[in-house]
This record gives sequence, structure tokens and C-alpha cells, in this order.
Amino acid sequence: MATCIYFFGGYKASINDVAKWQGSAAEQTADDVFVFTYAWPAGAAADATSAVSKFQSAGTFDKALSAIQSAGQDRVYIVGHSSGCAIANAVDRALDDHANVSLVALDGFLPDRAQLARLNTQVWSATGGGGVARNYRSLKKSVGNRLKVYPSTSCSTSWALHFSLVNAAATDASVQGVASGYSNCRSNLAWL
Repeated sequence: MATCIYFFGGYKASINDVAKWQGSAAEQTADDVFVFTYAWPAGAAADATSAVSKFQSAGTFDKALSAIQSAGQDRVYIVGHSSGCAIANAVDRALDDHANVSLVALDGFLPDRAQLARLNTQVWSATGGGGVARNYRSLKKSVGNRLKVYPSTSCSTSWALHFSLVNAAATDASVQGVASGYSNCRSNLAWL
């Protein structure tokens, strides 16, 4: 049985950004792990409604859904980062069968109540150097002790910690905002 990872990048994650993530993830996993990535939809704002709407209107939503449904008995991880969690959550919600599916939210939009009721749904944020990731406080307030925390040793700013969940090479110096989050990307697969 293979494992399939479907990764949805956050606000403004380019094709090049998610390609770096995909390449690094593939290098770190076994030959029976297949990695698929989706860039941020063109023209979408950072909110959930805009993200999902643009992803759907581009036809990418249906393609992602079809790819995941065709995975059959394979182990499936649907992973969203930041605003990309809105898209990951929507794709997961559209599936008929969740028997082999784990939804993973990386410091972004919270899965809905039904998704959170599944024990294999994961919600992550990060801490380090006395700082917390951008969405740590709201996620902690929402899910309490269920929040999984990545302890970064190289980040202390909210942006760097936010990106440390997708890029284990992130540092305070390398991540100054959205545009630099995938610099020297080494995929963080702590959730796998």
C-alpha cells in the first residue's frame, strides 16, 4: 500500500515554491510515497472564500478531488499550510470516504467540527525562541491540548515559525514574510 501526500500551499505560494517543497519531500520519503502539490490559485485573496472559489473556478479543485479519490486503498494525507488549509479542508469535505485520509492543518484555517471529530485529523503550529507562529494563539484557543506543536530551534519570529511548519530550513533571517518562506526549502514532514 502506497502513501499519497497532497499539499496545498498557502497565500501566494507559487508553482516554484511548491515544486521545491515537493522535491524535498520526495527526497526524504520512501519510493512508495507519492507527493502532489498545488500552488496558490491565481487572483485569490488570503481569505477562505476567495481561495476555494478561485481554486474551483480554475478547475483545480475537481482535479485534486479526482486524484485523491482515485488513490483507492492508499494512505492519503491532505495537507494545507496557512490559507491553503481552507482549500485542503474544502477538498477533504468533498470526499465521499475518509477511511484512509488524514487531514493536516499547518498553522492555518481550522478544519470544521466533523473533520476535527476524526481522530487522525491533525492541527499544527510552532513555537521557538520564546515566540509563536502567526496562528498559534487562535488554534490553541480552538483545539486546546489537541494542538500539535513543532518546536523550532532556528526560529523565533511569527513569520519564520509560521513557515517552519513547511520548511525545516526556515530561520529568522531567511523568512521575512510570504515571499521568502520557501527559501532553501527542506520540507518539514513532522506530521507524517
